Amino acid sequence: MSTSARFDRGHTDDLISFLTASPSPYHAVANAAERLEKAGFRQLRETDAWDGSAGGRFVLRGGAIIAWFVPEGADPHTPFRIIGAHTDSPNLRVKPLPDTGSYGWRQIAVEIYGGTLLNTWLDRDLGLAGRITLRDGSHRLVNVDRALLRVPQLAVHLDRSVNTDGLKLDRQRHMQPIWGLGDPQEGDLIRFVAQEAGVDATDITGWDLMPHAIEPPSYLGRDRELLAGPRMDNLLSVHAGTAALAAVATSAAAEPLPYIPVLAAFDHEENGSQSDTGADGPLLGTVLERSVLARGGTYEDRARAFAGTVCLSSDTGHAVHPNYSDRHDPTHHPRANGGPILKVNVNMRYATDGSGRAVFAAACEKAGVPWQSFVSNNSMPCGTTIGPITAARHGIQTVDIGVAILSMHSARELCGADDPYLLANALVAFLEG
Repeated sequence: MSTSARFDRGHTDDLISFLTASPSPYHAVANAAERLEKAGFRQLRETDAWDGSAGGRFVLRGGAIIAWFVPEGADPHTPFRIIGAHTDSPNLRVKPLPDTGSYGWRQIAVEIYGGTLLNTWLDRDLGLAGRITLRDGSHRLVNVDRALLRVPQLAVHLDRSVNTDGLKLDRQRHMQPIWGLGDPQEGDLIRFVAQEAGVDATDITGWDLMPHAIEPPSYLGRDRELLAGPRMDNLLSVHAGTAALAAVATSAAAEPLPYIPVLAAFDHEENGSQSDTGADGPLLGTVLERSVLARGGTYEDRARAFAGTVCLSSDTGHAVHPNYSDRHDPTHHPRANGGPILKVNVNMRYATDGSGRAVFAAACEKAGVPWQSFVSNNSMPCGTTIGPITAARHGIQTVDIGVAILSMHSARELCGADDPYLLANALVAFLEG
């Protein structure tokens, strides 16, 4: 099955639509689920009994989605090919008592989620999105996608040293958005959200809300060879993984698959993955094991399946920055539109080893996709991903890959416009085996 021309620049156009429609992890998994349903997948509830018949399935839990496709004739011990990603991005999150303000300004109390670049949220028009929980336990998605909030920066006249000594932001005092004039009123924000969602405010008993930048993604540069947009870390990988899984499932009837392809998109990677929807929770292992058992398998079949399984942990990485080249390794310079990157760290901040490198190289070669290597400068601390967590928790061979970007953890990031579809093509080849 040829994969070299499966996705093109149209994939990047579709990524723009996906980013715009996914201002929160909850929206991201809903949009991924909708795309998979169009490819013939159906949702399973964790509280129901599962059958082991062939076809596409997915499970939703909060801001996480696990989807898989069982080919015709798959044995209980058939190994999995997993694309791992995460749905959350560093941002601001609304506190339990959100209504605050002073000196005639109405503000919203927020916490800082993950390692966001605080300054990128200043003087930016922000909407509000997420989910609300109703009294009956059901959830509603909310997306106020218009200029509603703003975190105003202090004028240079009141901070004369800002351009010489640098901007210093206090996470508590300086990051609370303004959303109007007057005295704060308890319950005001939730009453507003209820009106937007078309429900009664007294029915809202919980919420997971977050501001988001409303400026849409856009092509950038003289030749439109770059893409600027929010939440590329890591919805770029979620989108590519969803597209790859749907494509492989759609073509499986023509050529049987030797593996069971899986997409595992988790929440809470940006704060350590320790939650029931994070990679350090039991969700992935439980779903894979239930899939084995639903096909009549035993613990022995599960062990055999896991032993032959490989996971590509796909997350964004660092392109070499032209203004800060000294922060990068002197011999490894990933470039935009150079193809996906293989992320290596011998201290296992990334899970890649030589065997994993061979798996990734084979997938890229099959897809006709160029690829690059990334390692951190020895003098700089190395980040990490869900890769080492997946490898350690489930005993699954894991390889860390991704797309090289600039401005990681900014409210607006930058990548090469060709790299998203190059990644998706490589993922297709990997899932096909």
